[in-house]
Amino acid sequence: MNARNRGQGTGVRKMGSYIQIITTTDKKEDAERIATCLVEKRLAACVQIAGPITSLYRWKGNIERAQEWQCWIKSKEALYKEIEKAIKSVHPYEVPEIIAMPIVAGSRDYLEWLESEVT
Repeated sequence: MNARNRGQGTGVRKMGSYIQIITTTDKKEDAERIATCLVEKRLAACVQIAGPITSLYRWKGNIERAQEWQCWIKSKEALYKEIEKAIKSVHPYEVPEIIAMPIVAGSRDYLEWLESEVT
């Protein structure tokens, strides 16, 4: 690698305006529907679907155990309210998990791509 190419597309770009949102659902098809909705509306640049995972939680006084699929949604903080509304419009749960975490740093190339893919 010569000096001119060193560091291109590498390094950490600190940002405060990007987020990762997580939601879970009990069917892979529902996770895919949520992902498709968000990417088609340009509310998310990427949604990764992982699972099945095992969840243990308290619901209406009982301890429940379920297999779920998890969506990891990459977007901008400014779009959170629209994303939450879109998820709720297609999510089958009465009270879906929808939590957001800030992306405090990331590769410049990835964050620039994320920026270009959302509205």
